[in-house]
This record gives sequence, structure tokens and C-alpha cells, in this order.
Amino acid sequence: MLYINEKDIKELNLSWDYYINIIAKAVASMMKNEYTQPLKPYLRYKNMENRIIAMPAYIGGDFNVAGIKWIASFPNNINIGIPRAHSVTILNNADTGEPLSIFNAAFLSIVRTASVSGLVIKEFIKARHPKSVNIGIVGFGPIGRSHLDMAYEILGDKILNTYIYDINGIDDNYLKKYEDRNINIMNSWEDVYGKSDIFITCTTSKKPYIDKKPLDGSLLINVSLRDYKLEVFQYVKNSIIIDDWDEVCRENTDIEKFHQHKGLSKNDVKTITEMIFENCISNFPQKSSVMFNPMGMAIFDIAIAASMYSEALKEGIGTQTE
Repeated sequence: MLYINEKDIKELNLSWDYYINIIAKAVASMMKNEYTQPLKPYLRYKNMENRIIAMPAYIGGDFNVAGIKWIASFPNNINIGIPRAHSVTILNNADTGEPLSIFNAAFLSIVRTASVSGLVIKEFIKARHPKSVNIGIVGFGPIGRSHLDMAYEILGDKILNTYIYDINGIDDNYLKKYEDRNINIMNSWEDVYGKSDIFITCTTSKKPYIDKKPLDGSLLINVSLRDYKLEVFQYVKNSIIIDDWDEVCRENTDIEKFHQHKGLSKNDVKTITEMIFENCISNFPQKSSVMFNPMGMAIFDIAIAASMYSEALKEGIGTQTE
């Protein structure tokens, strides 16, 4: 069995385009129904803000692998100087059940999250054809920083300005590698929201706060899932995209609240498969704001892990264990 940690993953030095293509292949497997993914359970105890989630899945096609991600999210960890998220992912041979690899790296989840967003951004750009875009990121922890890296890699000079805000402040050191870019640290989420053609929330907010109309024709990538008030529904109700309805319409997400209080139903939203294979973004009015809500698909994590495992074997990276 191959043991892979975060250092090993970063040593692979795979591009964001590589990972985004893996997600696209996984979406193709979804379209063909070549997967099995039970509804993921949430383990809570003591402090109900904390959770540990089990994410088992099998994905067929070129992947043909099973596995599980076990991820803990403890938001208050940042107050004691340790990461919010910790995760372990195990890959199994789909035909024998034999464990192939164990990943001790929350970075795998970060890669999956930003790669899914990257796929959506690419489809949005393909459908809307903007000459340039302004990017906004609210929440600049590890997931926010990875979204910044991903956006600059896949969009390059198409990005005119970037606006970022974090309620806890921004680490200027991380931005030094982007000194030649127009990156602006803002004083509020409103300052970011009002300027962003692509607006990405990467927070751990305990309650919704966004209550204003987005820019016409913008893309809202709702990574944190719980940042939007009901007032925003009127602006996105006809252009919502999700990964999976049964997953995302629960656990106090914005989608669940739209469902409970605004009557949003499964038939009212488009899925990530419809985005890829039916080009649904092109069917939305040009001035409509598109809202993508990703609860997180276990098959995407397993697909990313499988690709990392394959590359690690080729490169001789990781530690073989008994």
C-alpha cells in the first residue's frame, strides 16, 4: 500500500488544468451512471458546529476504483493555530477490495474543491465569452488561496483585477508572487461583491450575510454554501447549478433554505452534468447571474486521489508500506 502525504502531493506538481480534466472525466462517469455514491453521513458530538463526514464512493470508467474520504471540519481550530480541516482518504482496488493507497492530506480536498470550481469557470467563460473578468474571493484561508492560484493559472491575462477580503485579515506574504497582478485587498465583502464578475465564497460563516443584487451576468461560486440570504434568491432563481440535489439540499445550506422558504425544487435547478453535456449556461439569459452550489461529490475526491496515486507510482513518490 502506498502512503501519500501533503508533501508528496505537492511534489507531484500537477497543474490545475490536469486536475480540472480529471473532474471533467468524473462528470462524464456521472453522466453514464458509472458510479455509486451513498448519501454521506455527518458525525457530530459535543460542539455541534464541528463535524466529521464519511464520503464513500465507487467510480467506474477509466477510473474503476473505490474509496472513502473521512474529513473533519472544526471551524474553531483556527483560533488555536491549527487547520480547520483534516482528512484521510483510502483507495481500494474495485475488483478485489484490496487497499491501494492512503492519503493523509487535507490538501487533496482543497485540490478537489478548487478543481470543480475551475471546471465551472471554464464552462462559464466558454458560454459567455467575456474579454476580461474581475475575480472576487471572500475568505482567504487555504481554500481561498487555492482558488486564487487556480484562477490565475487557467485564466491568466483574462483577469483584469482581483478583489479579496477576509474577516480575519489577509496574509500579504502569500500575495508576493502576484506582485505584477492587480490584486486589491478590500475592507468588506460588499466591496468585493460589487466589483466581481466571478465571485467565490470560501468562508466558514455561521450565518448568511450576502443580501444584495450581484453584478448582472456574474458567476457566483458558493463554495461555503451558507453565505447567501433569502433576498438573493430572486436574482438567481432561474440559473442555479448544483452537483447533486440530495446532497446539497440539507445541512442548512442556502439551497435547502431556498427550498424551504422560496419553493425551490429539484426540477428548478441544473446539474453539473447538464452544464457539461447540455451547455446549460448558454441557455440562461446573458444578464442572469449564475449560482453554482457544490456540496462536494465523493466520486470527485476518489477520482482526484486515483489520479494522484497513478502519478505517484510513475514518479516513485510516496512511501510503500506493508
